[in-house]
Amino acid sequence: MKKKNHKYIFVVGGVMSGVGKGIACSSIGKILQSKGFKVNPIKVDPYLNVDAGNMNPTEHGEVFVLDSGLETDQDLGNYERFLEMDLSSADYMTSGMVYKHVLEKERNLGFKGKCVEAIPHITDEILRRIKKAADFHESDISLIEIGGTIGDYQNILFIEAARTLKIKYPQDVIFIMVSYLPVPGSLGEMKTRPTQNAVRQLNSYGVQPDLIIARGVEALDYKRKEKIAMACAIAPENVISAPDIESIYDVPLNFEKDKISSIILKIFHLRSKTNGNSLKDWKEFVHKRAKAQKEIQIAVVGKYFDTGDFVLSDAYVSVIEAVKFSSYWNGVRSKLTWINSKEYEVGTRKVSELKNYDGVIVPGGFGESGVEGVIMSIEYTRKNKIPYLGLCYGMQLAVIEYARNVLGWSDANTAEINPESSRVVIDIMPEQKKLLEEDRYGATMRLGAYPAILKIGSIAFEAYKQKEILERHRHRYEVNPEHIEEIENAGMVFSGVSPDGKLMEIAELPREIHPFFLGTQFHPEFKARPLHPHPLFSAFVESCIRVKGKK
Repeated sequence: MKKKNHKYIFVVGGVMSGVGKGIACSSIGKILQSKGFKVNPIKVDPYLNVDAGNMNPTEHGEVFVLDSGLETDQDLGNYERFLEMDLSSADYMTSGMVYKHVLEKERNLGFKGKCVEAIPHITDEILRRIKKAADFHESDISLIEIGGTIGDYQNILFIEAARTLKIKYPQDVIFIMVSYLPVPGSLGEMKTRPTQNAVRQLNSYGVQPDLIIARGVEALDYKRKEKIAMACAIAPENVISAPDIESIYDVPLNFEKDKISSIILKIFHLRSKTNGNSLKDWKEFVHKRAKAQKEIQIAVVGKYFDTGDFVLSDAYVSVIEAVKFSSYWNGVRSKLTWINSKEYEVGTRKVSELKNYDGVIVPGGFGESGVEGVIMSIEYTRKNKIPYLGLCYGMQLAVIEYARNVLGWSDANTAEINPESSRVVIDIMPEQKKLLEEDRYGATMRLGAYPAILKIGSIAFEAYKQKEILERHRHRYEVNPEHIEEIENAGMVFSGVSPDGKLMEIAELPREIHPFFLGTQFHPEFKARPLHPHPLFSAFVESCIRVKGKK
């Protein structure tokens, strides 16, 4: 059963991919929240992967992990950051998930011997999942982003499911197309024809957009709004201008310049539940970003940085945003420099260049490639007292570096690289070993939110200001319990541990030894929010500012 008066907004893309459907969906959700409505976002990915866990981040972008442990598309991260909410597994859907469920149901005689077909059985399952997410959140409005572009074969069934919902509940469903308006260099004029053609393609599916968000390098003038409106059979005011801007966090404010919330509420026959616009906190954050002028230099040393800058932003988007949030609230901007650790290994770059930075981050990763270069950079930051933040693999490699160069265990290593080492300080969990022997990789890592207990007086405790925390994980390897005592006796502090004391969650050096040297087995970047920056990133940024001041 459909929830009474529940509203659905479907967001689709026209002309080309990467036009910002996720940011548009997040921004509309933020605006509707400011009007007093409870929203829930859903990302639909048309690929046949069951989840995003086995996808290469340098090709598809960051794998974002929910509290539940579901590995998802990076747009779920945007939703969480904009909407200040923790999402559930019900808020993510792939073609693989849908087909897998329907086929398993058929194998179990769930369809009672009927011929199972794409329509209606696949489309019914899509709608079941959409309604399940709405019920879970008890929301007023669902925002469903359909991945891909109009004309893609892969997303037709999702659009068909949305069309059938629109037919059944015409007053409760809105379609928004996010489309691109190019400005050919030789012409210098914004062209609307590609968007007109995309709308006609959508019309051929039996769907008419209610709003068109016009993405482009500059703001859309009223003449072109009228041109799009005439060709696409919508009102000119329903064409929303979405020019390129400096920060994605300006988008909600930019949309409201074209009164997008008034248009949506009018179509739905709804009234705002708040007096005026309650985006006050959001505007304060945007103001802090704009006001921040002083700059700190941060090096991000990693393994995947030889594939082009356009990939880096996608592969580590949560880390980038987490650093930004903490920087802005501390009144500074962070300039990130990506350093390929392989260049340290072969000698084409000197690790001593790190002295020019105010802080160093080593993000997560897998495998052997570039690891020795990372360890070289960690050693340099430790010895030269440069603030260091290691995330997941960044913590594991920090422990290895400490074991090698402080304890003198020259062959200390991780079982991921050298299981035959006499000092395996990072080892695979027994249950993980069995899974790998059976070639079971998908959704089998330690995934999702787990609690940790912090050591009072530690840097971590000072940052969080509480003893128990809950953070998200995505890894198979842990600090080997056999070597924990010796490592701690040599000066490293495991300031965060699992409640049973068996798993090391945070490693750090005391402040009297180093201004800030801390690594986490979990991924704190997944919990950073614009209005609530993550305490560990904030502590790192504050340390970078202090060190820069002393220089």
